[in-house]
Amino acid sequence: MTAPADRGPAFDGIRIGRPATGALIDAGYRGLADLPGDLDGLLALHGVGPRAVRLLREALENR
Repeated sequence: MTAPADRGPAFDGIRIGRPATGALIDAGYRGLADLPGDLDGLLALHGVGPRAVRLLREALENR
């Protein structure tokens, strides 16, 4: 049996909070490279809010 993915407050090093991190992991995303081009679509995931999307967008723009 494999250990569950880390569901801490950070997603790929970006501190977006536990609910948002858990929602992204549950949706199958494992890192920034896996995210869709339209990050606003992530708002449909329970736990992902505007702040998380903003932080993810900034991280993608700055990498």
